[in-house]
Amino acid sequence: MSINFEPPPRKLSLLVCAGGIATAIAAIASLESLSNQPNISSMSSPEASVSQVVTPKSQENPKLAKLDAESVKLPGTPVTSAELKAAERSVIPPGAGILSPAEMAMAEQAWKYFEQNWNDQTGLVNSADGFASVTMWDQGAAIAALVSAKELEIIPESEFKTKMSRLLKTLATMPLYNDELPNKVYNSETLMPVDYGQLDKKEEIGWSAIDLGRLALWLKIVGAKYPEFKSETEAVWDHWQVERLTNNNQMYGTSVVNGKEQYNQEGRLGYENYAAYGLKLWDLNVQKALDFAENVAFVDLYGQGVPYDKRDYETSEANNYVLSEPYILDGIETGFKALPKAYADRLLAAQESRYNATNQLTAVTEDNLDRPPYFVYGTLFANGEAWATITDTRENYDDLRFISTKAALGWHVLYNTDYTKKLFEFVQDNLKADKGWYNGFYESLDEPNKSLTANNNGVILELFLYKKVGEPLIEWAGVKE
Repeated sequence: MSINFEPPPRKLSLLVCAGGIATAIAAIASLESLSNQPNISSMSSPEASVSQVVTPKSQENPKLAKLDAESVKLPGTPVTSAELKAAERSVIPPGAGILSPAEMAMAEQAWKYFEQNWNDQTGLVNSADGFASVTMWDQGAAIAALVSAKELEIIPESEFKTKMSRLLKTLATMPLYNDELPNKVYNSETLMPVDYGQLDKKEEIGWSAIDLGRLALWLKIVGAKYPEFKSETEAVWDHWQVERLTNNNQMYGTSVVNGKEQYNQEGRLGYENYAAYGLKLWDLNVQKALDFAENVAFVDLYGQGVPYDKRDYETSEANNYVLSEPYILDGIETGFKALPKAYADRLLAAQESRYNATNQLTAVTEDNLDRPPYFVYGTLFANGEAWATITDTRENYDDLRFISTKAALGWHVLYNTDYTKKLFEFVQDNLKADKGWYNGFYESLDEPNKSLTANNNGVILELFLYKKVGEPLIEWAGVKE
């Protein structure tokens, strides 16, 4: 079994931005103590070894780095009210209603991850391949994958019902942090609350409002689309004591530091809005978290005005990552009701403009890596730096920037342009794994990022469900707002 790694729990100041979206795999601190084992890696390949994974840092292409640095102009071109209004529409994906044979094959391949990582007794899905650790974000991805596999006829209805019932019953009865809300991390086999990577030691480390917002949105989709599961989805919500999830019309999470709980606002433009929408569907007051205009500023990247959150690390001790994934998820799940489509248009345009200027395919977002530091945020902009690839502690790993599989496919399903078709074909040709799809492809190393995760493969499945049904998934399911 390959062993996977993740950064240690975030410090207090970082929680306000990142939440718990990073896959719950073992802490980097575990690496040294485990290094005498024969097969330590975050790669799914059984022949992967420590020497293959712990590689010296490569040098980022200096010409590309120079172009990236020169691409930045502040202040950037803002999105106008006319652009916002023009982009307001229910998004219908190009080619809706039919999946090509290639798209169907990609969906079937993504489901292989879940076949290998489903825990029959608990119904939970390992966040990373072969490692019994889970977050609530990834259980949202698992629900999305299960619904998609059923509707795409990858699995029979009987399997869907059995797996969904088991998963929902577990979520409705599992032990909670402080008897309030789901812990950030669990052992997927025993349901014991744990810290990152500490699978055999019970430890309550707090909750993530961002994670629970994603899960809450998918509970609403399941309850609306499948009436036989409505009472079970409501039982999950009723199991939670949700009062402290929000404060001052914003989302709040907790962290335990030196044995003491700390309570902090979570989120920045992007994931803050997306996750807040999930909580809004359950009638929580998150009006301030949904405000996409109050803290927005713009930076020009390769001539495209990209929105970012003014609350950066210098001003708020929180990282203000600009990432593809929250916009993609909001587009396919809500039809851009949490974030403006005009903002998403700008993010895609900037990445295409980078390709036009450098000939480097670009589709960046956060994800796991198959080597140290094991998780990075691949950003368009963060803390004043363009195209930064950083850890939550702001260490720079631009040499490990990668084309994200979920971002590449997400932009293609939403927009289907000549550029996104190149992204789609690149993923199809280079990132297929035995158990799903690899997370991405490194720019500088010119090789796959061979980490395998529930979130990456779950997003792929729901992308193709969205294309098949031809409308945002909350509309398809009949979710009442």
